[in-house]
Amino acid sequence: MTKVVVIGGTGLIGSKLVARLAEHGHGAIAASPNSGVNTVTGEGLAEVLAGAQVVVDVSNSPSFEDKAALDFFTTSTGNLLAAEKTAGVSHHVALSVVGTERLLESGYFRAKLAQEKLIRESGIPNSIVHATQFFEFVNGIADSATDGNTVRLSPALIQPIAADAVASAVARTAIGEPSTEPSRSPDQSSSVSMS
Repeated sequence: MTKVVVIGGTGLIGSKLVARLAEHGHGAIAASPNSGVNTVTGEGLAEVLAGAQVVVDVSNSPSFEDKAALDFFTTSTGNLLAAEKTAGVSHHVALSVVGTERLLESGYFRAKLAQEKLIRESGIPNSIVHATQFFEFVNGIADSATDGNTVRLSPALIQPIAADAVASAVARTAIGEPSTEPSRSPDQSSSVSMS
């Protein structure tokens, strides 16, 4: 049995992931501020990571504002990686977004790219799963683009994915071998993509 700590384990993807890992006999622990684990302050990290082989980070910034997102992902990821090194975690998995490197006008994407860089340079074997927007959020996207009877949507093409499919891919990645080993140079690293 593998002990897997899921940061953001009570959210949409995290709760599905914890359930899926438990169904397959892994010791999945949902870690979130509600359970006393706060990656921004570091509270509870040492305790929850004790004995963990795998950490999966599916947490998200509470704000999409440029600076707030960057602060969240760099602080949270930095604290998490430091605690993982101390605990001897052997595989860090993170959920990211398809196209982070192609849409640098977005402060949120720059923040996710900074998170990916910290992970790849951490020295911890890792895998980054890139997903597209979740079907479950399409209504919210349409609502935010609606003003009265007018809906303004970007002409950009999107290919949504179901949250269940994302959770399945992240679970397979978590119990598999890391896609990036610390000895590889950044140009040799790879990630799992679901696009």
